[in-house]
Amino acid sequence: MHDHNGEKNFPIICVGGSAGGLDAYIRLLRQLPADMGVAIVIVNHLRIVATQLHEILPRYTEMPVELITEGLILRPNRVFIIPEQHDLHVLSGLFRLKPISKPRGWPDVITIFLRSLAAHWGGKLIAVIVSGYDGDGADALCEIREVGGTTIAQTLDTAKQPDMPESAIKSGCIDFILSPEDIAKEIVRLIRTGPK
Repeated sequence: MHDHNGEKNFPIICVGGSAGGLDAYIRLLRQLPADMGVAIVIVNHLRIVATQLHEILPRYTEMPVELITEGLILRPNRVFIIPEQHDLHVLSGLFRLKPISKPRGWPDVITIFLRSLAAHWGGKLIAVIVSGYDGDGADALCEIREVGGTTIAQTLDTAKQPDMPESAIKSGCIDFILSPEDIAKEIVRLIRTGPK
């Protein structure tokens, strides 16, 4: 077994979405190289779709796609999927799952995970908000920027459900507003050039 303590500083890209998100995830993953040294965490707050993402998305990327389990180690060059009915945290380089704190109404799983990353992850952070209802994630974007992270929202005209990216943009803490293909290009640029 490797000592994972030295690996806590690779970049994490959190992609948050819900309704219409699948289209955005596919378009994004298709354009991302599999060997960039980043972990991609897809936090989908539509409970029904979440369970199938780890079966659908491997068709569109060469990276291994894993459904997150309690205590799973974060590793680069992988895509991780949040399981339904859970809040997701990161601590000491491991994923921690907790029962969902908001079982009714709109979940805030994206906000919770982004806040956890801002507090506990030493590597570069990129938060991406794509198609979805409601405004999950928006409340944490300023915190991501405060720790030096980059925030990206999907353009409203390419999102099947523009509510979620629109809420993100209204937070005033979005760096880029791009189509899924251009989000992928920007991620590659950010990873290859180092901090902005």
